[in-house]
Amino acid sequence: MATAARPVTTLALCIAGALSLAVAMGIGRFAFTPLLPLMIREGQLDVAAGGWVAAANYLGYFAGALTAGRLPWRATHLAMLGLLATAVLTAAMAAPGPWLWGAWRFLAGMASAWVFVATAVWCLGALAQAGKPQAAGYVYAGVGAGIALAGLHGWAAGAAGVTPSNLWLQLALLALVLSIPIALVLRRSPAPAAAPATAAASPSSVSKGLVLAYGVMGFGYILPATFLPVLARNVIDDPFWFGLAWPVFGAVAALSTIVASWWLHRRPRTEVWAVCQALMGVGTLLPSLWPHGLAILLSALLVGGTFMIVTLAGVQEARARTPGDPRAAVGRMTAAFAIGQIAGPVVSALLLHVPALRAHGLAIALQLAALSLFATAAWLWREARTPPLQTETSHAR
Repeated sequence: MATAARPVTTLALCIAGALSLAVAMGIGRFAFTPLLPLMIREGQLDVAAGGWVAAANYLGYFAGALTAGRLPWRATHLAMLGLLATAVLTAAMAAPGPWLWGAWRFLAGMASAWVFVATAVWCLGALAQAGKPQAAGYVYAGVGAGIALAGLHGWAAGAAGVTPSNLWLQLALLALVLSIPIALVLRRSPAPAAAPATAAASPSSVSKGLVLAYGVMGFGYILPATFLPVLARNVIDDPFWFGLAWPVFGAVAALSTIVASWWLHRRPRTEVWAVCQALMGVGTLLPSLWPHGLAILLSALLVGGTFMIVTLAGVQEARARTPGDPRAAVGRMTAAFAIGQIAGPVVSALLLHVPALRAHGLAIALQLAALSLFATAAWLWREARTPPLQTETSHAR
């Protein structure tokens, strides 16, 4: 007679969920960021081609977010499929060919979206069932931790002279190793299957302004998140130094989830969002005006320290403004965010293809992103100061 499986502890759920997001985001989505300056150094890519490869990954993430709820697998199965696909597709990047790299990064983006969505279903659902929903902050710290881990590995290996091809293989192995404890927890997790994609959604009172502000955040943060190590390399062409920009970005992002839990319980969400959107604008603008190592460091701190807080504030605000089932509202926000992420590297790549702008194309893109962040921060601040009754009335019109 089979014995009942031991219940999964809250600690095990948090570790497995954080590792899942670390693999999905640190490797599946953003491993290309610390490797891009090394690939440029080896003559494999230039900045414009790197922008297109990055955009392919973000487009894949958008496609993955749209399809995750329509696939017939349970959330636990979808998570494992996405994790294994991430490892395989990361290893495929070791083979030469920019066009193939774009295809592999597109598919890796899809896989990372599947893992991200599935983890929200099985891990956060299991924590809620265990009466520990507040532990979600530790799970989301996995995003920044994964970015920092992949960045530190890229920094150490790059400084040691490891080739980009070997680095891709090492990161693939890292993804596989980190997936083992996740698989052990998933085998025992009682996570429910994802809700049917056809379920009815309640009307949303999320304004177009909020959706636009969330999309602008995607456009603004993705440029430093894609090119920060490249900008650092422009200041000092030594992997030991330019490779540090990305681990700092990830470490600050991981710590920011703890700050977010405290801050979002004490101040209005749109106010927190406005402040972070403005700080992100400063961090995005600085490297374009001041080509100095301190500007790169401040950019990593300001952008890395705010993008996860804005992510949490935006999603929570969408859920709070939507009665009943919030999936349609959160879906609109996520779609806007994904479109903004795609637009960032595309705009920079297009500017870099204009001969007259080639020398300053990335700086112009950063300045456009910063201006859009400042504009939406001002709107969000005004929204935070609008009386609730007036806000509800304006949304109802």
